[in-house]
Amino acid sequence: MGLEAFYFDWRDLGIAVGIVIIFHVFRKIFTTYIFRLVLRFSRKAPTDIVSNVLLAFENPLRLFFTMIGFYVAIVYLPMPEQVDDFMNELVLRSFIIVLVAWGLFNLSGTTSSVFVKIGRRLNVEVDDILLPFVSKLLRFAIIAMALSIIADVWGYNVSGFVAGLGLGGLAFALAAQDSISNFFGGVVIITEKPFSIGDWIATPSVEGTVEDITFRSTKIRTFSQALVTVPNSTLANEPIKNWTQMGKRQITFNLGVMYSTPKDKLERCARRIDEMLRNHEEVHQELIMVRFDKFNNSSLDIFIYFFTETTQWVKFLEVKEDINFRIMTILEEEGVSVAFPSRSIYMEKGQTTEGKMFDTNTGL
Repeated sequence: MGLEAFYFDWRDLGIAVGIVIIFHVFRKIFTTYIFRLVLRFSRKAPTDIVSNVLLAFENPLRLFFTMIGFYVAIVYLPMPEQVDDFMNELVLRSFIIVLVAWGLFNLSGTTSSVFVKIGRRLNVEVDDILLPFVSKLLRFAIIAMALSIIADVWGYNVSGFVAGLGLGGLAFALAAQDSISNFFGGVVIITEKPFSIGDWIATPSVEGTVEDITFRSTKIRTFSQALVTVPNSTLANEPIKNWTQMGKRQITFNLGVMYSTPKDKLERCARRIDEMLRNHEEVHQELIMVRFDKFNNSSLDIFIYFFTETTQWVKFLEVKEDINFRIMTILEEEGVSVAFPSRSIYMEKGQTTEGKMFDTNTGL
């Protein structure tokens, strides 16, 4: 092969440049008119999977036309046979593999409706945790497969490489033991679904709102706005309270009134509080208990137990405050006072001129 094999005149070069320009113009026409027209018709179909596939492969198709233009231009030029074989067997095939992997990578994104469609067919609920996790897993698999196929195209022994990995598998497993346990911890969290992204959870390690889950860890935003990253293996082995899953929210306390309260007033207070709760629009009516419970050390205790309809923290506090004010109003109208810790001291007659009883609260 001599140097004349590499020679080409300005006319050949101009035609090659013209080929590239023609394909570039055709790419513009295709993406602006033809592709949009096909996409418009696909959106009229009963399913939107075709539209999702077209949108995922839109950018790869644009680059495909540009690549074909350069490929045809180079093939047109009087290049040596080795260059043509190199372009045909290696560069073109590798580029097509990259474009296909690019489209599949876009299609496996969290915004794709493919997961939702598959989940409905298989009766599997796809939530905010499972979707990002499966998406990342598929994208990792797509990249790994694309790299292995390209390596095989370029003549590298992929099977030998995989076998080499098997020889060091034991050492790798020991070194990555924590990572593997975190990965399977994430799988446990996803399959059992104790919480979803956005839920308010509490564990012995942290309490806050779940923001994200990855292969290794779960990110939780605390109420002080700190972002805590908890390893999945730790989170999977801890008891988890999911406060967001509450259907109603509990309020319970003992209302202690003074021992000097007459029986009829105590009974009326208990009945009026019970009636108020049963007529309150924000109180869950399934279970309400208002009962004179016990004789405490310094008070007569009325046991109050009920649930609010709302589970939101701010609204819950508003309802709780309103009920407390209504209870205070009932006590004021009945002339009943709330008790406070007190102690009575009795003096023997031999110690003073006459027997007296002192109340530590009044000093009398």
